[in-house]
Amino acid sequence: MKKLVTLLAIALFSTPIVAKAAPLDGMPPVLDPNNIYAADSPNNLSDAVKGVRELVYVPNFRSATVSVIDPETFRIIKTIKTHQGPQHVVPSWDLKTLWVNDNKGNYLTPIDPKTVTARKDVYVHDPYNLYFTPNGKYALVMAEADKQIVFRDPQTMAIKKVLKVPCAGINHADWTADGNQFVATCEFTGKLILVDTAKMKVLRVATLQKRNSMNPMPQDIKISPDGKTFYIADMASHGIWIMPANNFGHFTFLRTGKGAHGLYVTRDAKTLLITNREEGSVSVLRFADNKLIAKWKIPGGGSPDMGNISADGKFFWVSGRYDDEVYVFDISSGKFVTRIKVGKEPHGLTIWPQPGRYSLGHTGIMR
Repeated sequence: MKKLVTLLAIALFSTPIVAKAAPLDGMPPVLDPNNIYAADSPNNLSDAVKGVRELVYVPNFRSATVSVIDPETFRIIKTIKTHQGPQHVVPSWDLKTLWVNDNKGNYLTPIDPKTVTARKDVYVHDPYNLYFTPNGKYALVMAEADKQIVFRDPQTMAIKKVLKVPCAGINHADWTADGNQFVATCEFTGKLILVDTAKMKVLRVATLQKRNSMNPMPQDIKISPDGKTFYIADMASHGIWIMPANNFGHFTFLRTGKGAHGLYVTRDAKTLLITNREEGSVSVLRFADNKLIAKWKIPGGGSPDMGNISADGKFFWVSGRYDDEVYVFDISSGKFVTRIKVGKEPHGLTIWPQPGRYSLGHTGIMR
């Protein structure tokens, strides 16, 4: 008996106890630890978007406009003029503003979604993409050409800190379930960086392996509903990298299609939609076992890039970047619904409003 007690004591005190990190200060609590997207269920709209008409906002880079589409009629109802080259339309953390990112003209243009009108432009250098910390404390401008992540006031866009990044092509990001860290992709050097949210500091850098004649070009990134896995689209490797959230830099690869680009979690949190820009298709991955279960093809081909999902979860809207059009898919059947002609080189399309309590940015990463 004495020997057994001794062995138990050794086992008890020799086993390391790792305390679970507290969530990022000020971040709204996760509703379901098994589904960090629980607040994004169909039509679960915040009071902050009451009275906002559901519309599709399409930034046309080479036309310097935003096409506004009525999703019921598939018709353009308004065209908003912007500066030189709008890239993405980004919902603000508080859900009250849609920010148009224009990195060619160096402006952010705020749109009031209640009136569908643009307000006064804000000068911001090189805003290729825009994100918000999970507690709403900072806006993060992904200054791709400047090789910087610029932490700014989410309302005034005043600079709070400039973080130099050790890679080229910084553009997309997503956060860990607790909000304490985020992973950002560097398109032009095939790298990922791990950043401490509160300290605004790069913690680690990882390099993706070369899979074919081209160097990796990581694009969009999303975390799984259970918060355990990051998925990274790689346009040059034609698929996605799968990385454990607790093992930064450890990857497995899954081929999806040529030019894998955008990633979107369906509103039931069961599948991930992956746009394959160079082959005109959308792959569907099942989170439960990381298996590809379907591929939706655009009749006659196309160039699906960035978009998002309707509030009711029924339709996937995505820009056709090199075909000057927008595509719509029925999610339940995977059937192609229609294509809509817009301006030249449409890019980071969003449909608004979307379910959720707050936005992490891009075209609507809601939680």
